[in-house]
Amino acid sequence: MADVRPILVFGKSGQVARELERMASGGQVLVFAGRDRCDLLKDDPADLIRQIAPAAVINASAYTAVDKAESEPEAAYRLNRDAVAAMARACAALDIPFVHISTDYVFDGSKAEPYVETDPINPISLYGVSKAAGEGAVQAAGGRWTIFRTAWVFSPFGSNFVKTMRRLAAEKDEISVVADQWGRPTLAADIAAACLRAAAGEAALQGLFHLAGADDAVWADVAEHVFQDCLRRTGGRPALKRITTADYPTPAARPANSRLDTARLQATGWSPRPWRDGVDVCLAELE
Repeated sequence: MADVRPILVFGKSGQVARELERMASGGQVLVFAGRDRCDLLKDDPADLIRQIAPAAVINASAYTAVDKAESEPEAAYRLNRDAVAAMARACAALDIPFVHISTDYVFDGSKAEPYVETDPINPISLYGVSKAAGEGAVQAAGGRWTIFRTAWVFSPFGSNFVKTMRRLAAEKDEISVVADQWGRPTLAADIAAACLRAAAGEAALQGLFHLAGADDAVWADVAEHVFQDCLRRTGGRPALKRITTADYPTPAARPANSRLDTARLQATGWSPRPWRDGVDVCLAELE
């Protein structure tokens, strides 16, 4: 008999959580815990997990303000390490799947090829360090856990690079975008779908996996694709100025290469979506 207990999702306003909300169907019942139900900066998420006794837990919450984390380390560690550790331990004690979303920023970007799961991590930002600590806490807790490292997430929801470029395209005649940081942009819906599979208890999806879009890109490539869509829709588009990381200094360092190799996840039957296709899906929904 199918487990009718709900899947508990921490976070309800982020990109992946919003996609999970509209994906839930059939026998899957999802319960979302936002700040009104569990403020991870001060509440113990283990209390809620024990109260609900869910079939699985998906952690779609995180401190994601990369630059702000440099001046708010306590909050970053609280959300990205301490709360995650509490969730993982509670799930291990209940012997239920725990699905956690991590980041490409656990790598320093010095590798010439895409990163695989067994590559050593060496984060170069406080955000990356806090997320790496969260990964370690999940693994230390034991139990049935899945970590999806993902990258450059975008969707029709919340704040993300695709939406920002679309907005700026309507406001500016020229936009400068970094063109020497390489990654693989990822549609939030694809992350959500994988999270649901892992939460259902698929044995093949236990462990650490890289989950990212197909094809390499720099930020300027993504901007160019958005601007071309603007040209199609409105007949106009801003000029794109490709700049270097040095031309656009930020409080937090970013890896020059954070491309993720997804071969291990593909072996489970998952297929990466070309990032341009994902951007088109997102932009079509925003029209």
